[in-house]
Amino acid sequence: MLVGERMSRPVISITKEMPIHDALALFKKEKIRRAPVLKDGKLIGIISDKDLLNASPSQITSLSVWEMNYMLSKITVREVMTRKVLTVQVDTPIEEAARLMADNKIGGMPVMKADKVVGVITETDLFKIFLELMGARTKGIRVTALAEDHPGQLAKITKAIADAGGNFISFGQFASVANGSSAGVKTVVVTFKVAEMKLDSVKKALAKVVVKLVDVREC
Repeated sequence: MLVGERMSRPVISITKEMPIHDALALFKKEKIRRAPVLKDGKLIGIISDKDLLNASPSQITSLSVWEMNYMLSKITVREVMTRKVLTVQVDTPIEEAARLMADNKIGGMPVMKADKVVGVITETDLFKIFLELMGARTKGIRVTALAEDHPGQLAKITKAIADAGGNFISFGQFASVANGSSAGVKTVVVTFKVAEMKLDSVKKALAKVVVKLVDVREC
């Protein structure tokens, strides 16, 4: 899956000359939390709702409310935007975009096609993908188990479920939270959801092919 398949579009962009009050009103109307700043179609920065809300010049704190509001109306996006912008291309793998956002503690990035902004990928877009990957909107038996970390183990799990008549809705593998081992055996965490099976049947099918059943539930 590539960023271009899941990015938010069309792009809602703003100019550096826009007053922050107008930018906040636009954010509220369009229900967005960040927007690229463009000049002549070129990306020159990015602005978030936090940037806008935190814009309050200390040099005018002694003015009256009316004077303060007037001065605030003169502050533009240019004064509070971030100029060094992390971006991704439309053909960037979605997990690479997620890694960049997590490592840099940001909630979204402009998506480029060559040097043109064509979309924005956000944490909300990634959450929606996570829901799909985990089958969160489909009923089934959800399993979390520890499996031995060596070739062939995942195949044993999938075969055990298939032989019992189950159908996989989702399947994910994660690093073990217990320092990567269980009772001296190197393990990984597998979390998956299956349909067309009863809870007890799932437990029975997996009993001999996993190290430990951590959690099994209907959801």
